[in-house]
Amino acid sequence: MSGYGHPLLGGMLLGVASMLLLLLNGRIAGISGIVGRLLQGQRFLENAAFVMGLSAGPIAYAAIFGAFPVITITASWPVLIVAGLLVGVGTRMGAGCTSGHGIVGVARFSRRSIVATAVFLGSGILVATLTGPVR
Repeated sequence: MSGYGHPLLGGMLLGVASMLLLLLNGRIAGISGIVGRLLQGQRFLENAAFVMGLSAGPIAYAAIFGAFPVITITASWPVLIVAGLLVGVGTRMGAGCTSGHGIVGVARFSRRSIVATAVFLGSGILVATLTGPVR
């Protein structure tokens, strides 16, 4: 599998997992909310199982495809730290992250999630255009 195959498969698995969590548990798969509740000790086992499942993704990938995915990060550590902090602040201000708003919220036609996702994407495109090489 090459080209767009892996991202397409990953997106489909995210959608299926989010749908199953909503249908079977009545919960929205917003990663920032799940991690926030885990850090606050709320529903510890449920939230810890979700985070461990996310963390096991590369291991599952290696088991299926025979090698870990190749990831190339060209940004420096300070840029990554600042970017991570900005994402964290943005998710708190937007009451959710790309997974909660972008996957589940947009699929539910939530106007708030559609606006939040548009802001996430627009901001990302703007910052990538201003700071990085366009490939």
